[in-house]
Amino acid sequence: MNLTLTVLEIVAPVFGLAAAGFAWVKLGFEFRIQFVTRLAMTLAVPCLIFTALMQSDIAPHDLTVMLLAAVLGYALLTLAFFVLIRLAGLETRTFLAPMIFGNTGNLGLPLALFAFGDQGLGYALVIFAITGIYGFSFGVWVVSGGGSLGKTLREPLVWAALLGTLFLWNDWHTPPVITRTLVLTGQMAIPLMLLTLGVAVARLRPQNLRRALWLSLLRVGICIALAVAIGRWLDLAPVAFGVLVLQFSTPTAVTSYMLAEKYGADSDAVAGLVVVSTVLAVLSLPITLAFLI
Repeated sequence: MNLTLTVLEIVAPVFGLAAAGFAWVKLGFEFRIQFVTRLAMTLAVPCLIFTALMQSDIAPHDLTVMLLAAVLGYALLTLAFFVLIRLAGLETRTFLAPMIFGNTGNLGLPLALFAFGDQGLGYALVIFAITGIYGFSFGVWVVSGGGSLGKTLREPLVWAALLGTLFLWNDWHTPPVITRTLVLTGQMAIPLMLLTLGVAVARLRPQNLRRALWLSLLRVGICIALAVAIGRWLDLAPVAFGVLVLQFSTPTAVTSYMLAEKYGADSDAVAGLVVVSTVLAVLSLPITLAFLI
């Protein structure tokens, strides 16, 4: 009973705020998703990443190991899902990125914070930063057929992660007045991302839900299995191990749909993956957390 209540206390605020965004759109209220997304990803999230890393009490060596785990994990996921998609006869340009990239920002960050505290958030931000860098480079290349290194280097979250790591490594700190300003700005990030997730899901028009269901089930199984294997192999500490498994088990990222829409892939098929995997996560994430905490 205590375990059930603990899991509910973790997931209820997250899915509750996403549901509020969903209901907001369904009630006909205006929500300018492009503006809110730009505000979050350009200002709030970089501030959150920088301050969380700068103020983290995680040893630099432990963050380095988590970085290695994330890079290795995404490399293996890319290989596994490329083979799966080819065997299933699906279009790589449409399905590879949505299968690889989970919602490590909108869902992963708040869940890691509520489940594992500030230390968990620090680890989760490492994975989120790697997701962003890999997604804006390889992910865009897969969907569009062209490189995007310049776009990656222009992303504020990339520089926030690099600066935050530099400050953590050298035990540097910004002046208190600047730190308080950055912390206050970063506190917008998680509520904005959760509301935006609900809004985005409400506006999607998915197709072929049966295919999306079996792909989503395979995806969550493979992601969790690989994360567990990597975590055990690298002998990660309990919190780091829990965050790695949690982040890799998040549903398909909404940004995958945006990329498919922008570059002319089958965006309706990707919308199906986003919606089905997100609904599935309402069941799978609490079960996963029950084994991790």
